[in-house]
Amino acid sequence: MPTKILMPALSPTMTEGKLAKWTKKEGDKVKPGEVIAEIETDKATMEVEAVDAGRIGKILVPAGTEGVPVNKLIAVLLDDGEDMAAIDAFLANDNTKVTPMAQAAVSAPSSVSVPTQNTSAAAAAGSSARVFATPLARRIAKDKGVNLSAVKGTGPHGRIVKADIEGAKAGTAPAPSAAPRAAATASGPSARALADMLGMAYEAVPVSGMRKTIAARLSESKQTVPHFYLTVDCRIDALMAARKQMNDSANGKYKLSVNDFVIKAVAAALMKVPAANMAWSDTEMLQYKNADISVAVATPTGLITPIVKAAEGKGLAAISNEMKDLATRARDGKLKPSEYQGGTFSISNLGMYGIKDFAAIINPPQGCILAVGAGVEQPVVENGQIVVGNVMSVTLSVDHRVVDGAVGAEFLKAFKECIENPVLMLA
Repeated sequence: MPTKILMPALSPTMTEGKLAKWTKKEGDKVKPGEVIAEIETDKATMEVEAVDAGRIGKILVPAGTEGVPVNKLIAVLLDDGEDMAAIDAFLANDNTKVTPMAQAAVSAPSSVSVPTQNTSAAAAAGSSARVFATPLARRIAKDKGVNLSAVKGTGPHGRIVKADIEGAKAGTAPAPSAAPRAAATASGPSARALADMLGMAYEAVPVSGMRKTIAARLSESKQTVPHFYLTVDCRIDALMAARKQMNDSANGKYKLSVNDFVIKAVAAALMKVPAANMAWSDTEMLQYKNADISVAVATPTGLITPIVKAAEGKGLAAISNEMKDLATRARDGKLKPSEYQGGTFSISNLGMYGIKDFAAIINPPQGCILAVGAGVEQPVVENGQIVVGNVMSVTLSVDHRVVDGAVGAEFLKAFKECIENPVLMLA
């Protein structure tokens, strides 16, 4: 009996993804564990492995298709001895039972399945037909003012995809009323509608899956999490001297950055002030036992936060080498979900860009994020004398539901002690 291959859920929050590439073609034999496709999510590109042995009978979703919902049928696997005729009968049987294990396997820790999205919609006014289009195609059509019922779909089973909308000719949109093409919201017209009305020059940049996730999560965080902020200045002359000495004697085994010291200092401070290592969970609060530090890394498609797990038990050299590996694979889109999901505390460092101080948005469900600025030479008072010192400003953003001001202040005090006395991090 043919087996359905479904779009896998690569993370608990994934609802759709891009089927970037098929590594097998129709007619190819596959064995369990063989890579058959590559899926792009909002965070990374993942390889999809076959669960069962057989032959790729029919590919239903072509490579390059965006907005493929989780659990959507993407291909059919034939057993030995079955021919192509079995596929049509198999797909025509509405009562065919789909076993969850028939989903393709992902070369990463197992993830939670997300229900399939409803990708159909009511047809345009005056028609009882149903229009089938990908979520991405619907968004582009809405922005361009394209009437989906007037577009011929070239996707699987006639589904409208991104390319169909981008190639739609003028006239596929219904005649506008007196209102502008894009409806105004309570805050005014959209950026695109305003630019069009005023004749402004612009280039429309597609929104990546990662950027959509960042927008949704940070908007939710800023609107629902009661942020407050605490700032402290840290003298880092001793840290810079220790860093140089350690790097000079490393013989190429590692090269410590200021951020490596920050990660270690945060982990040490969380062990001293565990009440800052908290998360909000609606009906309860979680106090974490380990310092799993999420570190913000900029990538071509947006921000991602790989995790240095149990950083409190790792030395500076281990943290440095691990962070370099995580950052490289993050920029290449090669992180596994387990390497960026979770974390108990976040760090965002913009010091390398010359930013002196800033306030970061909390990454729920975590309770805190530390924004780290650049080390700047400035006058400081030392033993009653004004001298030049290197000062680094850090700002702690705190979720007031789980961490009070006094606890935040205690954490920053412990962090400052470690940063200003790096020998404490070597114990």
